[in-house]
Amino acid sequence: MIQQFCLENGLRVVWEQSHAHTVYAGILVGAGTRHEHDDESGMAHLVEHMSFKGTRRRTATQVINRIEAVGGELNAYTGKEETVYYAACLPQHLDRTIDLLQDIVFNSTYPEAELRREVEVVYDEIESYEDSPSELIFDDFEAQLFPGHPLGRNILGRAESLRQYTSADLHRFANRYYHPKNAILFVLGGEIGQIGHMSPMSTMSPMSPMSPMSPMSPMSPMSPMSPVIIHRDTHQAHVIIGARCFALSDPRHIALTLISNLLGGPSMNSRLNMSLRERRGLVYTVESSISAYADTGVWTTYLGCDREDVRRCLRLVGNELKRLTTTPLTARQLAAAKLQLCGQLSIAHDNLENRAIGMAKRLYLTGHVPTLEELCAEINALTPEDILTTARTVLAQENLSTLIYD
Repeated sequence: MIQQFCLENGLRVVWEQSHAHTVYAGILVGAGTRHEHDDESGMAHLVEHMSFKGTRRRTATQVINRIEAVGGELNAYTGKEETVYYAACLPQHLDRTIDLLQDIVFNSTYPEAELRREVEVVYDEIESYEDSPSELIFDDFEAQLFPGHPLGRNILGRAESLRQYTSADLHRFANRYYHPKNAILFVLGGEIGQIGHMSPMSTMSPMSPMSPMSPMSPMSPMSPMSPVIIHRDTHQAHVIIGARCFALSDPRHIALTLISNLLGGPSMNSRLNMSLRERRGLVYTVESSISAYADTGVWTTYLGCDREDVRRCLRLVGNELKRLTTTPLTARQLAAAKLQLCGQLSIAHDNLENRAIGMAKRLYLTGHVPTLEELCAEINALTPEDILTTARTVLAQENLSTLIYD
């Protein structure tokens, strides 16, 4: 059972009962890369790092020990539209976990002495990331899809900018976004009475992205684009083919999820895995995925292959995309795709950490947290026409962009 509340200070709460021995709790803040001003590259991510470096009540060492001393785990990440602080703990330690999360999110001091050291840590993180072409290519691809827009900006920022930021800069950014009305507390497990004084909310609207930039149209027209080739000193070629797609709240998102899963999902029987790896041995990895934002999204297919096989792989991927945009799925094919996707979602539902964070992101972006049963009902209601129309909208050749690390 999922319940939604609002604390007296405006902090939204989403709680789901769980019978697991571990409780997952966290706070999602509506502050990510797209909320940065042009002169704040990497600021959201740096604030995340510095939130662990001391609060008005605790030193950095006390922050670290508060949860981990009782066997819990504390972590955080920064995305394009949100920053999430989360923890795993035993049920009897939920009170102290929530107290610490609220402290580091709303009371951090971002001390100057810690900032100089942490900037060097982030700089090392940037260098490590640049040594991972299979990850870096996704950032470069979004920069290609969203030129001049914060959604195309690298989350980690630029080293030369990071070294210029001061504690006052971090406070200014946090003062804009780090307040209860722009945050969601999420808890999976424990007792709802441990969360604090709450008033129920019958409905919740999405938290609008507080972007200083203009919203991005979900399917903004793009001029036909030749493949972009970036020469890098890598052992193999890395390739992304993709397009802008739908926001998470768009009714067509669920159809695209099924299409993406059928095409290049995690199962070995995905169409692309069968075509490129099983039948021809051209790749080790080929996968399709969707990143859904508040007002748009990105669908991609990624693969790595020998340089001499790039054209052949592109042709084979193109063949599979054409099939989906020209030939409706048969009733049997669609039924099998639905069964597989619902099964995967059911298994993924047992990943409690991802489930807890997913609740918060759904509430943040759509104002609603669907149950597993509701998601599967949406999937099972899809028709061959839904799939064909959605495939033509996103996967048509004229909508696609391609990026190659050669």
